[in-house]
This record gives sequence, structure tokens and C-alpha cells, in this order.
Amino acid sequence: MAEKTLRRLNLGDIGRLLRAILLGVVLAVALFPVLGWIGSSIPRNAGAVEPADGVEIMVETNGTHTGIVMPIVTPEVDWRTIFPSASTLVNGQLPTHIAVGWGEREIFLNVPTWDDLTAATAVRIALFGGDSIMRVSHYVRPAPDENYRPVTISRAAYARMATRIEQSLAPPGPDGSRQILRGTNPRDAYYDARGHYTLANSCNSWVGDMLAEGGVEMGWWTPFAGGVMKWIEKPQPG
Repeated sequence: MAEKTLRRLNLGDIGRLLRAILLGVVLAVALFPVLGWIGSSIPRNAGAVEPADGVEIMVETNGTHTGIVMPIVTPEVDWRTIFPSASTLVNGQLPTHIAVGWGEREIFLNVPTWDDLTAATAVRIALFGGDSIMRVSHYVRPAPDENYRPVTISRAAYARMATRIEQSLAPPGPDGSRQILRGTNPRDAYYDARGHYTLANSCNSWVGDMLAEGGVEMGWWTPFAGGVMKWIEKPQPG
């Protein structure tokens, strides 16, 4: 009799624990957008002013992801020495700019659209995160618009940001080069990266951190694309 009572109590305790865990997950999911909005509204580099002389970069977005568009060659850094794909022709022309983004490895390599995202992958990323990878796009004289917003940063700040971006990459191979990986967008190149992707440490929070390193006024925590883009002014109609 005592054993049956103990068994019932144990099962009851387990059930209550599972319900508590489920409730915690539901609350976390429900509060995440609110916390993201609050975190992205607290400024870093408050009051930063664009210098008269510096490096013009762009912040790009597709509504879900953001990236940093940079000239391939400046006195501060030659990205061709870091990303072999930066020397690849784009429609018969050498690219003038690259765009970098950081994100979850399986998503960038194997999930071309949200319709291709399986429930198992979504749950795994939400609960445990995943390995990271860096995406590099290649542009020829990209034009500013609502989704490609220019901002000028000082040359010293650009050098700091470039160093921080390179530190997010996995070390090069024994010959000093990096392997180009192929993923969901055949026009992009992908490279092994450092860091562990989570919902809290997302592709957009990485971009926010890099921009803050470059002296751009930016939110403290930017897990969503909108939390990054709200700090970057839209270009004025020409």
C-alpha cells in the first residue's frame, strides 16, 4: 500500500514538474518579443555622430536577417585575404563590396525557405541552439535604399569592427586559407565560424554587436531585424 502511494506521489510530482517546465517555455516564448523590443531600445554608443571622413558601410535586411555591407578593399582591411570568394566574379565583374552575416549552420546551409524548416529543427534550435556559420554575399556597387541603409564610421572604428568580424570566423586551415562552403543561396559563400547560435545570441544580435563595435549607435540586445534597422536611418531620396 505504501509503495503504491509513493508511486502515485512520484508520478504526481513528475507531472507537476512537466507542467511547470511547459508553462515556463510558453511564458518565455510569449515574452521573448517584448524583451527583444526592450533590449533593442536601450542604446549603446548613445549620441554617436557620423564622421565627415570615414568608411561608408551599409546595413542590409530582408526583413528577417540583417547583414553588414562593406567595401572589399580599404586601407584598413582587404577582405580578399580573409574571404577567398571576395575575388570571384559577379556577372562578369569583380565585386566591390561584401555583406557578412552570422547565423545557425543548418538553417544557412540546408533550409532555403521557412516552408523547408522542420518542426524538429525549430524545436532543437529554440531549446538548444546550434553551431554557427558565416554567410558572405558579393555585390557590385550596391545602391542605397530602404533595405540597404548607408552609415559612415570612423576609420579606427571600422578597423575595430573588421577585427571583431574576423574573430568570429573559425581559424584558417594549415595553408592559411579558408574553405568556401555552399548553402541555400548558390550566389553566397559560407565559412566556418566561432560561437554557438541561440535565440538570445542570434544572427541579428551578432550584427548589432558588430555595429556597436564600429561605433554605431545601436541597441544593447537586438535579436530581431527590426531591432537593428530602427537605429539606421533610411537614405534620403536623391
